Amino acid sequence: MKALLLKRPAAMLPSLADLLRLTKPRLEILVVFAAAAGFCLANRAGIDWGQLCFLLLGMALVSGAAGTLNQVLETCQDGQMARTCARPLPSGRVGRRVALLLGIGLAVSGIACLALKTTPLAACFAGAGLTLYLGVYTPMKRHTPYCIVPGAIAGALPPVVGWAAVDGSLARETALLFGILFTWQMPHLLSIAWLHREEYARARFEMLQGEDGSGRATAKKILLLSALLALLTLIRTAGMVYFCGALLLNGCLLACAVQFLRNRDRESARRLFLASIVYLPLLLTLMMFAFSHSGSR
Repeated sequence: MKALLLKRPAAMLPSLADLLRLTKPRLEILVVFAAAAGFCLANRAGIDWGQLCFLLLGMALVSGAAGTLNQVLETCQDGQMARTCARPLPSGRVGRRVALLLGIGLAVSGIACLALKTTPLAACFAGAGLTLYLGVYTPMKRHTPYCIVPGAIAGALPPVVGWAAVDGSLARETALLFGILFTWQMPHLLSIAWLHREEYARARFEMLQGEDGSGRATAKKILLLSALLALLTLIRTAGMVYFCGALLLNGCLLACAVQFLRNRDRESARRLFLASIVYLPLLLTLMMFAFSHSGSR
């Protein structure tokens, strides 16, 4: 009996792996990379590597807070969907109180890190993105498909945070970066929404207008927004390397969008979703390489 009592508290503790899963590490990597791209593109002189490290740490903490607190708010809905029911909260492996404390701790430490080690403006934008994601996008998912607009705004802020972290100022290029990230998220989010439309409907998430079971309306929007994204990425170029690379990336994404419009099946939707994931880090890498070698911002 004594041995059982000694083992019980240890068994109740969540594993580090489950705590890490709460932060949505794959999404975290993309957020951190986008912030790093904004930081590097904003630098006219050499990069302050110490400041960049604090930016990456702060954004990782804030992104982890967003993922954790989002799951706290959507525990019941996650439990109703096959793709999310095995997450730590709906499966019961982590308690909601533990997750809530973890999320708050990550948020406070992340914003404090940005404010104290980079710039207050960067911290403000990171805090605004977190508030928009949790306070607007997350509850709107249960009421209107227009939730993707505030969701895309929140998701477009990481490169703005990175730019602001350099010296606490912004430039016209920041608006273009924001526009690219905002527009990219539309085909990305819409392809997810259509791919998992039955599960979202079961959890009472309003992600598609009229549910769009055929996918035709969603596919048309995705194609239009992918074309707009291509135009935005070519507004400002930095030599033939960037121009040709951006054309290739946008051509691949547009091809996937056209295929989804033609077929409107799960395979083409999944291919479009995967293409959108690959597209963004490659485009940002291309931007950093091309603009750093061109000597322009």
